[in-house]
Amino acid sequence: MGAVIKVENITYRYPLTEKPAIKNLSFEIEEGGFYGIIGPNGSGKTTLCALLRGFAPSFYKGDLEGQVLVDEKPTTAYLEGELSLRIGYVFQNPFNQISGVKDTVFEEIAYGLENFGVPVDEIEDRVVRAMKLTDIESLAMKKPFEISGGQQQRMALASTLVLEPGILIIDEPTSQLDPEGTESVFKVIETLKQTKKTVILVEHKIDLIAEYAEKIIVLKNGEAIRIGDKQDILSDIALEAEGIQLPQYAALGSRLRERGVDLEYIPITEKQALDVIGKAISKEAKTNVVH
Repeated sequence: MGAVIKVENITYRYPLTEKPAIKNLSFEIEEGGFYGIIGPNGSGKTTLCALLRGFAPSFYKGDLEGQVLVDEKPTTAYLEGELSLRIGYVFQNPFNQISGVKDTVFEEIAYGLENFGVPVDEIEDRVVRAMKLTDIESLAMKKPFEISGGQQQRMALASTLVLEPGILIIDEPTSQLDPEGTESVFKVIETLKQTKKTVILVEHKIDLIAEYAEKIIVLKNGEAIRIGDKQDILSDIALEAEGIQLPQYAALGSRLRERGVDLEYIPITEKQALDVIGKAISKEAKTNVVH
């Protein structure tokens, strides 16, 4: 599979600012890949999302050097609204995604399709599919502002998925959710991963990034300090000195190694931790028996 997004040496400044929010950034997003974007607050994650979906500089204005290509075409060359059918975007706060003009969840999810003039029969079919995918069929006749935060976030996901974009950018979808709401949203994200859509996920809950992402882009002060495979990056304890949060299992593995436990590798997920620590304990037990 080829690259669906190419970021070519971009530097971006918001209007009336001198310091760039994004600096000298280059990378590619492969079709069907699952990418996690991580970094401290203020590192440029949301700005990068705006650049990838063409909202910067078209909506936010400002100065862009370099270019972002979607399907080999610069984002600046797309017509207004054209990219929204190719790239779906889910906001941190679902309130920002609710239109406020529809009375039911079903109508809210259908709103985007209505604006694009999709036939009624097709709208109904696509809305039902989107609700099934996000497990909110039972909410179809509920009022959008009278459902829980987790349900609203799944409705926001459904409102994006109903447009059938090939690329999804999801910006901190669980930042305002409790554990139950977070779990419900990530069940949907797990389903999306299985469909082989291209997913770009910004998320502070680093253990979830470790579980779902395949590639990682690490931002700090608007620059990419690491780009690559999640196992290599999220097990690199040196990144903690850069203010980058790592999975709790990587921290555990590092401490165990410091205390002399012979781990084959630094784990980044619970499953890996159980595997590698179990092997180390078994190896040590066999050694003690021999002695």
